[in-house]
Amino acid sequence: MERLLESYRALPRAAMVRLAKPTSNLFRSRDRVDARGLDTSGLTQVISVDPAARTADVAGMCTYEDLVAATLPHGLAPLVVPQLKTITLGGAVTGLGIESTSFRSGLPHESVLELDILTGTGEVVTASPTEHADLFRAFPNSYGTLGYAVRLRIELEPVQPFVALTHLRFHAVADLIAAMDRIVETGSLERTRVDYLDGVVFSADESYLCVGVQTAASGPTSDYTRQRIYYRSIRHDDGATHDRLTMHDYLWRWDTDWFWCSQAFGAQHPLVRRLWPRRYRRSSAYWKLMKLERRFDIGDRIERLRRRPPRERVIQDVEIPIERTAEFLHWFLAEVPIEPIWLCPVRPRDDAGWPLYPLEPHRTYVNVGFWSTVPVGATEGATNRRIEREVGELGGHKSLYSDAFYSREEFDARYGGATYREVKRRYDPDSRFLDLYAKAVQRR
Repeated sequence: MERLLESYRALPRAAMVRLAKPTSNLFRSRDRVDARGLDTSGLTQVISVDPAARTADVAGMCTYEDLVAATLPHGLAPLVVPQLKTITLGGAVTGLGIESTSFRSGLPHESVLELDILTGTGEVVTASPTEHADLFRAFPNSYGTLGYAVRLRIELEPVQPFVALTHLRFHAVADLIAAMDRIVETGSLERTRVDYLDGVVFSADESYLCVGVQTAASGPTSDYTRQRIYYRSIRHDDGATHDRLTMHDYLWRWDTDWFWCSQAFGAQHPLVRRLWPRRYRRSSAYWKLMKLERRFDIGDRIERLRRRPPRERVIQDVEIPIERTAEFLHWFLAEVPIEPIWLCPVRPRDDAGWPLYPLEPHRTYVNVGFWSTVPVGATEGATNRRIEREVGELGGHKSLYSDAFYSREEFDARYGGATYREVKRRYDPDSRFLDLYAKAVQRR
């Protein structure tokens, strides 16, 4: 922490600041920001794990990959482990993370007991439900514009060594959503406790629920870090299929192929896959390739050579109330040429709520994730704007890790604008950090 504070104190008094991060999981188109980077080199470790209390103290820039490596030997894991290895704990809390435990454990910030935050005044304050509670509540979805997480204390839960999976096929999206709703409400499938729940939509008449149950029973396990590809293993003709993974491999089942997006780099072609080193078959490697593509505009150059129009990037996650999710999916499948689609139910569990991302406590939403490109429309971000309107009309919310096109008024109404400004004035009175609207929407 001392190196972080020293780098802050060394800056000119009025200079804007940011974290000097080696990795990022943001997909916004951003202009270059004239801000000085803070030294985060001392913020990457797991500080301690307390097996008796089932808690961990973790530095803000520690990745979930390193966190899981420290907790699994104790038979413990974070309550929610986001899908990609290089997502940091601080990033998942100040942004939004989600995974297949979210139907029972909510979002990553809901398992935070307390956290130390570097504020815009250069102070490090400890925020919790009872101390600096306004900052504690406003921190999720603030994306580093209210301060940076230096240390977080989080809850852990016991886990078994293996996960037994059942992949259930549905021929109608509405039937899948109804089954998902029943599992969320009861916590079980056919009287068996469900520990993990997500799903994939391949088309209007082919979708799957992936139901996971922890187990200590030994037996053969699948390995999707080599030639086999996890999302392809889900598909089958009818009924149900079964699979089995180690807990470690289950938590990172999506990372090897960045869900299914590794296909864009040829990494799913059998010959390319044999030649592609396993250590580079991971989301962080694909992210670096994506940065190069964006820097040199490779995709649009290829489209021009093929005499085709440029493409609009549609990389989004949205939360839709479960009772409106089938309606959204039918609209999306008819209007937006992107498949597959990821589904992940989430049920916020904290009664007090989180003002900058106001999902209703104890109400079930479905995170709908879609990540690809479409032909450009008549206006900038045409498809993204249509999705924003549809999500709003259905009472949903959109994550801010990617491009957004809201007006200031819409943004304030959806993301707790009045609360945000009040907390911003208290903890960043000189605007040393960027404003949230400017960061999420304006800087494209």
